Amino acid sequence: MNIKKDEFMTIESINPATGHSIQTYESHTDQDIEAALSRSIRAHQALKQLSFADRAKYMHRVAEILEQDVEKFAKILTQEMGKPISAAKAEVKKCADVCRYYADHTEGFLEECEITTDAKRSYISYEPLGPILAVMPWNFPFWQVFRFAAPALMAGNTCVLKHASNVPGSALAIADIFKRAGFMDGAFETLLIGSDKVEGILKDPRIKAATLTGSEKAGASVAAIAGSQIKKTVLELGGSDPFIIMPSADLEAAVKAAVTGRTMNNGQSCIAAKRFIIHSDIYEDVKARLKVAFEELKIGDPMEEDTDIGPLAMPQIRDDLDEQVQKSVSMGAVRVTGAEVMAGDGYFYRPGLLENIPEYSPAANEEFFGPVASLFKVQNLEEAIARGNKTRFGLGAAIFTQNEDETKIAVRELRAGGVFVNQIVASNPRLPFGGVGISGYGRELSDIGMKEFMNIKTVSIK
Repeated sequence: MNIKKDEFMTIESINPATGHSIQTYESHTDQDIEAALSRSIRAHQALKQLSFADRAKYMHRVAEILEQDVEKFAKILTQEMGKPISAAKAEVKKCADVCRYYADHTEGFLEECEITTDAKRSYISYEPLGPILAVMPWNFPFWQVFRFAAPALMAGNTCVLKHASNVPGSALAIADIFKRAGFMDGAFETLLIGSDKVEGILKDPRIKAATLTGSEKAGASVAAIAGSQIKKTVLELGGSDPFIIMPSADLEAAVKAAVTGRTMNNGQSCIAAKRFIIHSDIYEDVKARLKVAFEELKIGDPMEEDTDIGPLAMPQIRDDLDEQVQKSVSMGAVRVTGAEVMAGDGYFYRPGLLENIPEYSPAANEEFFGPVASLFKVQNLEEAIARGNKTRFGLGAAIFTQNEDETKIAVRELRAGGVFVNQIVASNPRLPFGGVGISGYGRELSDIGMKEFMNIKTVSIK
């Protein structure tokens, strides 16, 4: 890549619960980037020669480190982006699980696949591509990275991470974990850089592909740059997931899941339940239960174990959410409860519910990245599915019903990368994860996600 003179720049980590600075870091220079890419390509040449057993040994060690130091890592997550400490611990433990999953299953996933043809022998082999650029978000600072890095490294690829600028401590901690586990120098590189550096890195011939989890705008930019270089991308973007509740549902379970699905990670999740679509026969009952449950949520210091809702990650996120809510209300939406900025230090936003949603309001058409849900009343399943599909997004969808015919129809007709019945939408290492529409393309996780960054080679021997 072309090396230019750097301007001095720092990256600051700010505690969203207080608004106070945690630490300031110096960004990496162009010279640092050049050195990292050189290390990454060398590490790829070495890593791909290792046996699956040797790679698995290092990956199991990563899992051990995550579990041994879960308290330390969880504290970093909570301080940098505000998630409740209990959720931060769960995130770190989930990262350990995904590392073990790929350590134990990669060799089977990448076995040569024999195909019967008229040749003497035909088969498919899988070969790693090389260094992969990962542009990752702040909302799950560890999980989003590890669900990419574990399969990538086990496959023989190397990782170059450009993390969100508000979680530099998380980014550096992750790099240190892989180093402590025994992975060779360059196998996992963290770059503390601004988004302006991404284009140059993506165009560098040593970078073979890219994955991004983030906004539609960021995804479109990375896809365009990568496309100009004929490089593959996997994009996991926003979502406005429907959460349908039918009369046959276990209402207690449905409401409990709805609250969890909307407020997990302080409502800052692409796969959060965002639009509650409720059958008219049970609408008032469900609304009343949701109102009580939302008002009982404990909002406060995310370092306390019993806190349900911490602050939003940045003041801009809080202000953008409030602007969407206020615009929707000005257009006719009604606050059932909450949905307002909270006074005091930090970037807190009171969880809330809106109903009587106008057709062209933000609450009907935009992603709310915070703990506010939109309620919609429908007369039947057909209307519920139509409402669920009335969005440019297509990440996940959930339906609560005990009716088998309704389940079959919903699974077939809901336009999403995943449909979850009687449970919230969630990612699982054993299942592919991704979306359609402006929620992105390609898949992460499972053997399918691993093979996104492999050369799937056809071999035919006459």
